[in-house]
Amino acid sequence: MLDKSQLSSVTKETENISAEEIAKFDKLAENWWDPNGKYKTALIFNKARSEYFIEQIAKHFGRNHHSIDCLKDLTILDVGSGGGLVSEALAKAGARVTGIDASEMSVQVARRHALKSKLDIEYRHMLAEHALKDNIQYDAVINAEVVEHVPMPKELVQECSQLTKPGGCLVFATLNRTLRSYLIGIVGAEYIMRYLPIGTHNWHMFIKPIELNSWASINRLQLIDEKGMVYNPFTKQWRLSKSLAVNYIQIYRKLSPK
Repeated sequence: MLDKSQLSSVTKETENISAEEIAKFDKLAENWWDPNGKYKTALIFNKARSEYFIEQIAKHFGRNHHSIDCLKDLTILDVGSGGGLVSEALAKAGARVTGIDASEMSVQVARRHALKSKLDIEYRHMLAEHALKDNIQYDAVINAEVVEHVPMPKELVQECSQLTKPGGCLVFATLNRTLRSYLIGIVGAEYIMRYLPIGTHNWHMFIKPIELNSWASINRLQLIDEKGMVYNPFTKQWRLSKSLAVNYIQIYRKLSPK
């Protein structure tokens, strides 16, 4: 297992990784699954988002997303798996899931929770660029709330494409760089409502849908669906939306080589 904490500072500078961003998630790793903790709103958010992921992946492979095991035997890589929130949802739908994350602490939390949930998920402490060395491609690749945390997002999109089989499905979920996303995603979520710890996000690293789509197109990824996510503070529920102004999800098909 690759222990990122043991890498030299010189090596870290050559990798698509931010030590500051990892430190944030190391500090919060134990709170991933706490329904009353700092990420309790994120747990509700993840449930709504994961249902959409599963529906789109199932449809992509011609399966009935209402079936309890609609992702049975599909290989899925969860890039930036954190505490395993998305990975576990995919595994429960029958997928063979591998989760990778730059935070060793998050990986350990995810492993413990998977054992508790009796789910067979492989978690590895590594980056997408290192996963490429395994020469393994997956039916689907998930990149949820990660691309806005790395210094070279364009390169991460390329790596995720390379990790996806031709004809496979790739899912990106991130935050748009708009005034509304700053007011809702940072001022509202972090400073006023305290749904997330202060400093969780950096607005300047948010990515516009057109930017993400342009990087994806360069890497033979075809956009097939996109949705926004909006929160109702009265019902405390998340739902899908046509608005991509704050949180949004893009679904891609990996085209075959010419």
